[in-house]
Formats: sequence, C-alpha cells, structure tokens
Amino acid sequence: MNQGEWLNQQAASRGIELSGEQLDQFQRYYELLIQKNKVMNLTAITDQHEVYVKHFFDSLTIAPSLSLNQVERIIDVGTGAGFPGIPLKIAFPHLKLVLLDSLKKRVGFLQEVATALGLKQVECIHGRAEELAHQAKYRQTFDLATARAVARLNILAEYCLPFVKVGGHFVAMKGAAVQEEVQEAKQALHILGKASLSTVSLELPEGMGTRHLLILKKRDNSPKAYPRRAGIPAKQPIV
Repeated sequence: MNQGEWLNQQAASRGIELSGEQLDQFQRYYELLIQKNKVMNLTAITDQHEVYVKHFFDSLTIAPSLSLNQVERIIDVGTGAGFPGIPLKIAFPHLKLVLLDSLKKRVGFLQEVATALGLKQVECIHGRAEELAHQAKYRQTFDLATARAVARLNILAEYCLPFVKVGGHFVAMKGAAVQEEVQEAKQALHILGKASLSTVSLELPEGMGTRHLLILKKRDNSPKAYPRRAGIPAKQPIV
C-alpha cells in the first residue's frame, strides 16, 4: 500500500473523502516539503510515512470534531510548514484559509505550495498575531482558528481567540500532557471571550503518539485590549 492509499483509508474511516486529485496534492506537498527542508528548517520529520502520519493525518484529526463543511473562514496561527492549515485546505477545498507565520522564508514556502498545488483562496501572511488581530479585516472574522503546539494554552488563546467570531471555534492541537495547561488557562479563556472548552483525546495510528485537541467555543467578544503588543503575551501570560 502506498502512502496515498494509506491516508485515504485513514481519512475515510473518519468520514473524510479524498479524491485522486487530493491525494496527488498531498504527495506533491510532501515532495515540496522535503525539497525545501534541505535548505531551511521546516520539519525534523522527513520519513515519508511519518510525515503522512504525524503531519498530514494529524492535521485532519480536527475534522471529525467540527463540522468543517459549515466552516468558511479559517486562520492557522504560527502555521510553520503549513500544519494543520494546508492539509485541511486540501481535504476541504471550500475553506478560505489564512496562513500566518512570523518567519518570512516560511511564508514564501507556503506561497510556493499553494501555487504548486493549485489551492485557491489561500492568503499567506508574514506577521505576528499580536498585530494582525487588531486589524479590522481579520479581527473576529473567522469561523475557526487553529494552532499546533506553538505555546501554552493561556498564551495561544490570547493570540488566537481575537481572530474568532462569537460562536466560532479555536482548536489548539497538543501532545500528551494537557491538564495543567487547561487549569492555568481558565482565567484567560474567560477574559478573552468567555470560551467554553472541550477536550478530545486520540491516538495516532501505529503507536505514533497521543494527541489532544483542545476545542474552544467563543461565546463573547474579545476585549479591545487583547492581544497585547508583541512579546507581552508570552512574557506575561494571563493567569
């Protein structure tokens, strides 16, 4: 079984249908990732099957927990090499995707990927969440924000919840240990949008790791003061 067939089976078992064209896009994405990784640090994982499990499939695990067919606008904050944003866009082409990263070279790579894969309605932005979230075009305009383990939850919430419209969701993708983070983030989640939180635990195939999806539903507007200016959320987290 090749990697595309493997991904197709895993996705189908979770209610995600992938066409031959979409599987080709995943393969091309892998090739571009490995090629660019030779000249810049995008991922420590380069084995093809591991990339398919720990990057591609892992990114798609959001889908069974949210009705992505009902989601229109999504922002992936601190997207890095494009996870989970690009795999979600490949699987759900209707999504209007913003990929945000603070490193210009990575943003250039993401633009190359979007062009090579023929992905429409993908905006790659070089910038910081603390600044972009104060722009009217982006503030509280997204149905879904995602972030994949770029900071602790109380910090991530300050970066991401201001992008989310009331009634929308923010999903923080985390590893095995999350309870302490959830406890310390309670005040931040209340301040930043009276967000409710549910946790989904899952195991990656073939024993490749435990994951937690921290799914926040935003129930109120984020105060205008948040996010605070660049660097402050990480240095002085809300506790």
